[in-house]
Amino acid sequence: MRAFRADICVIGAGSGGLSVAAGAAQMGARVVLIEAGEMGGDCLNTGCVPSKALIAAAGRAQATREGGLGVAGTEPQVDFAAVMAHVKTTIAAIAPHDSQQRFEGLGVTVLRDFARFTGPDTVEAGGTRVTARRFVLATGSRPLVPPIPGLDGVPYLTNETVFELSELPAHLLVLGGGPIGIELAQAFRRLGAGVTVVEAARALGREDPELAAAVLENLRQEGVEIVEGARATEVRGQAGALELVTESGRAISGSHLLVAVGRQPAIAGLGLEAAGIATETGAVKTGRDLRTTNRRVYAIGDVAGRGAFTHLAGYHAGLILRPMLFALPARLRDDHVPRVTYADPELAQVGLTEAEARARYGDGIEVLRAPFAANDRALAEGRTEGLAKVIVRRGRPVGAGIAGAGAGELIGLWALALSRRDKLSAIAGMILPYPTQSEVSKRAAGAYFSPRLFDSALVKRVVRLVQRRLP
Repeated sequence: MRAFRADICVIGAGSGGLSVAAGAAQMGARVVLIEAGEMGGDCLNTGCVPSKALIAAAGRAQATREGGLGVAGTEPQVDFAAVMAHVKTTIAAIAPHDSQQRFEGLGVTVLRDFARFTGPDTVEAGGTRVTARRFVLATGSRPLVPPIPGLDGVPYLTNETVFELSELPAHLLVLGGGPIGIELAQAFRRLGAGVTVVEAARALGREDPELAAAVLENLRQEGVEIVEGARATEVRGQAGALELVTESGRAISGSHLLVAVGRQPAIAGLGLEAAGIATETGAVKTGRDLRTTNRRVYAIGDVAGRGAFTHLAGYHAGLILRPMLFALPARLRDDHVPRVTYADPELAQVGLTEAEARARYGDGIEVLRAPFAANDRALAEGRTEGLAKVIVRRGRPVGAGIAGAGAGELIGLWALALSRRDKLSAIAGMILPYPTQSEVSKRAAGAYFSPRLFDSALVKRVVRLVQRRLP
């Protein structure tokens, strides 16, 4: 058996693992990177990249269908094979940045096999034993497949297989109304499939209901059936003719089934017990420094159970490089991590929702709203659905949500404000170009100061006093 000794051994070549490996190697550490699957992980191959490529193609189809602003709409001619070719081309264009060749060029030793801990400081991968000062678990997550009777006896899709489709489904059943389910439901509907979403509780249940309503209403108007409060109790049928049966006894028919009920950390087969690494609620247990119960080992990204976002894994990666490379302290923050549901309109959130803020602070918050219908650029473009909603405590934002066109881009301003713990005056005092949708954020901030200035008897008395004394 070959033997390697490294400063840092990274297990998993998704976004978090690659960021650690690249940063550490370029700063002089000896790095071994172990990956059994595709370089780039879920985000590149079966997640963020292919889904956004599919959503973009679906958006083109919908724009053709709707027309508007004096332009006649027409039913688009969708070539589904060409759409899926665009998905694969997009992945291929990004893949070189995450490739084994690139990382070996950076000085990283890359092993393409499954990794398993055999001791607190040793991992085996195929015929290689790796001993390291520090380890990083970055194995990501896998689709959660619920134990519904009959599911294991029928063909079904997950985000790992849906992009392998060669023909457009006649009618797609989507089990789960979270971000993945909602995004793909709308995309397939826009490409011409019939779509029904079945959700046991409330669709987009983690999000602010006021913001989620704008998204879900648009999906329904486009023809997506969303069945909420309907727990699936059975799946039956065969390829091309499937049925989901709910607790009420309703049988919902479709040609294909997409299971999108959530994700679960990928920890199977890692030999965590041999390394003294504890788990908690199905994820690797970590402290605020992202260290596991084995002080040599860190866990980042989905496997740490703190959120399943590519950008969060990247944040984790940057955080742990400080102690691993420079012996500097690092402590995790989670109050400024944004998330986006890439439906149309988009729904973006950073910090606390209104419900979360009320649970934490009671009545010590203010809720500010700025509708897109009052934004001049939105009016000019005919995209007036949605609003920005900001939660404020003691003059500082503690959360912001936006439902509307381009919300994922607009939320960046609020992510920065929460990261810096800025006051609302910093947002209200900005000069933004006119007309832009970004003004919706400034209008929301201004809503905090308007009543304090324009409805204040004290302000009015001061102004009258000053005016009398001016020459």
